[in-house]
Amino acid sequence: MARPIAFLLLASVAIIGVSAFLWYEHDLTRAHEAASRGARVVQTTAGPLEYATAGDGPPLLSIHGAGGGFDQGLTLAADLVGDGYRVIAPSRFGYLGTPIPADVSPASQADAHAALLAALSVEKAIVMGVSAGARSALELALRHPEKVQALILLVPGTYAPDSPVAVNSSRGSRFAFWLVNVGADFVWWTLEKLAPDVLIRFIGVPPALVYASPKDDQDAVMSTVRSIEPLSRRFPGVNIDSTPELHRLPLESVTVPSLVVSARDDLFNTLPAAEFAAGLIPGAKLVIFETGGHLMVGHQREVRDLVRDFLAANIQK
Repeated sequence: MARPIAFLLLASVAIIGVSAFLWYEHDLTRAHEAASRGARVVQTTAGPLEYATAGDGPPLLSIHGAGGGFDQGLTLAADLVGDGYRVIAPSRFGYLGTPIPADVSPASQADAHAALLAALSVEKAIVMGVSAGARSALELALRHPEKVQALILLVPGTYAPDSPVAVNSSRGSRFAFWLVNVGADFVWWTLEKLAPDVLIRFIGVPPALVYASPKDDQDAVMSTVRSIEPLSRRFPGVNIDSTPELHRLPLESVTVPSLVVSARDDLFNTLPAAEFAAGLIPGAKLVIFETGGHLMVGHQREVRDLVRDFLAANIQK
């Protein structure tokens, strides 16, 4: 009697394992397809760069944060600015189809952004940088001011003299960061299904805030978690972003209209950097939310209105 029961248990475990693997393979295939759809690679003076475009109108360079790629840049712009802009979304160094050059500094990335705009015959663009993407956005405004029409920095992972931006140091976040380093697609996928708190905290959002939010906000956060898949195609870029050599920039020299937004409970501690940048950039508008974490959960509509009002006031279509 014991033998048939043991056999049934083993068979059940095998069926569950095969089903989970097939589920994972299906999701990963879709993630790979999404991370390639619409992408192009252009040869520039800075080397080969991957990018995608969408829409028509004034050019807007959408620079993704850590864990991103051109796909996240497109999604961010679609959510915030809507129609009426020609969105150009690059994959930064080490992300998806953009290789890693010898110099991976934010200044070098800014030069690559300028080279991309030149290759696309774009004289000047609105520049929007989120999280780690704000570093090269700022450098672009300083190194190539003729290329920048307006500057938007969202939860900027930039320099602050007394309280630097940092990866959350909880045990779960350290584990998730280890996964990033080994490119463990399957473990990331498994955590998404079984222990999403680990990944929610890893992307800079307090899990309790997410679970206290409406379902639409919860779904948006989990959509961001899933957008990092396939992890293996993004982790070289995450490693670059996680060890930045940040220093004080001459932000007083930024000459374009600027909007800076952050949240007080951002687990990546971008608030001091946002305050520092907005305090030095002439005429910069600073908006701080008390809650929302790194994704500004619960404030998406307010951020959208802020960005659109800022562009309406400063950009002539």
